[in-house]
Amino acid sequence: MKQKLLETCPLFRGAQPEQIAELLESLSARERSYGRGETILRAGEVTDAVCVVMAGGVTIENDDAWGNRAILEHLGPGQVFAEAYACLPGEPLMVTARAAEDSRILFLRVEGLLRGSADGSRALLVRNLLDIAARKNLALSRRIFHTSAKTIRGRLRSYLSEQAVRHGSRSFTIPFDRQQLADYLGVDRSALSAELGKMQREGLLRVDRRRFELPEE
Repeated sequence: MKQKLLETCPLFRGAQPEQIAELLESLSARERSYGRGETILRAGEVTDAVCVVMAGGVTIENDDAWGNRAILEHLGPGQVFAEAYACLPGEPLMVTARAAEDSRILFLRVEGLLRGSADGSRALLVRNLLDIAARKNLALSRRIFHTSAKTIRGRLRSYLSEQAVRHGSRSFTIPFDRQQLADYLGVDRSALSAELGKMQREGLLRVDRRRFELPEE
């Protein structure tokens, strides 16, 4: 199960099974379980490990000094986080990683590996880390775009339109529950629920928990 998941993980994209086994040993791989809501990495801490979600789900969050939370990203099995901090030893985390459900996380220490010559498996790992970083940059850019609208409806339209494009369908399931969606869009949950109710009554969408359908225009 672990091997099959890692073969689809973006960090090991293009690697043969024997290369993955070699890299796991070189990266001092260790796995740990977390319960729903448990903190995996906390803002202000430092880490020397790239983290891979092996089971469950993880939210990347930003909490301000007044306790307000914003969800920046939701990650599922095979996805990677903390890669930028692992490549910058001693850099404090600006975000918190929290288990969205019961989860298993694989920790991979890349610092020593990145200092070596970039050939073979090392070169593949570096290329994949760069690809992951670029995609994360795009994801953050999308969130900035979604939260730039002044109204809750505008933010919902932006986010749901992007989800429809990503799924290639006007019917899709989002990775967030209602509270997580409110945090991601930077709005109050009650106000979000009220706006979704209005949009549904106006025939602009149909929603059932995480499942959305946008009627044809």
